[in-house]
Amino acid sequence: MITTVALGDGVGAAFTGRAGGVSTAPYESLNLGGAAGDDSAAVQDNRRRVAARLGVDPGRTVYMRQVHGAAVAFVTSPDLPGPVDAIVTTVPGLALAVLVADCAPVLLADPVAGIVGAAHSGRPGTAAGVVPALVKSMCERGADPARMTAAIGPAACGRCYEVPETMRDEVTAVVPGAYSITSKGTPGLDIRAGIVEQLAAGGVTGVRVDPRCTIEDPGLFSYRRDGRTGRFAGYVWLKGDA
Repeated sequence: MITTVALGDGVGAAFTGRAGGVSTAPYESLNLGGAAGDDSAAVQDNRRRVAARLGVDPGRTVYMRQVHGAAVAFVTSPDLPGPVDAIVTTVPGLALAVLVADCAPVLLADPVAGIVGAAHSGRPGTAAGVVPALVKSMCERGADPARMTAAIGPAACGRCYEVPETMRDEVTAVVPGAYSITSKGTPGLDIRAGIVEQLAAGGVTGVRVDPRCTIEDPGLFSYRRDGRTGRFAGYVWLKGDA
């Protein structure tokens, strides 16, 4: 299943699910992550299937080497110089992808300026400010936060994302909105709420949040639930050809 998201005229955006691919257990079936241990041919087949569904060129899709940091790269081709957790482009037809399995995939666009971005924002990245760094990078290239739209995809929810109290304290010291108590009454983190807070602080208020929890929803990959598993993705791109 692929869920499309409206981020403005001339912008394509979507989040994938778990079904519709060729990978076998424990990656079944639409695993898009190339570093999770799955057969590389299956991953490439899955990526081609998604690209065909979205109408993008699989050879012009940028997949990051994500490291839970806050580095942002401006890209004009699928080649990246090193690991980053956020990417920006102004090139039509170049799709940006973010891979996740509990972390939040964040997609941003300013359709008027012709700029899109994607970020991988888990616990460390959210605390490090990867999404604010992405907003800043887009603004440096002409984006206006008041025009920007954002989509935060499925992620571990605050009811399920249990962490030690000290870890919650460390994160919420810099991102207060991420504070949560789980359904068991234990310390938790609501990463998506924290990202919404960060976006609002940066002037981005046009935010769509996918409410699905990766831990609760078997139609999504979840590392915290399953351990060895695949990755689903968020994609964003400017429509048209370069």
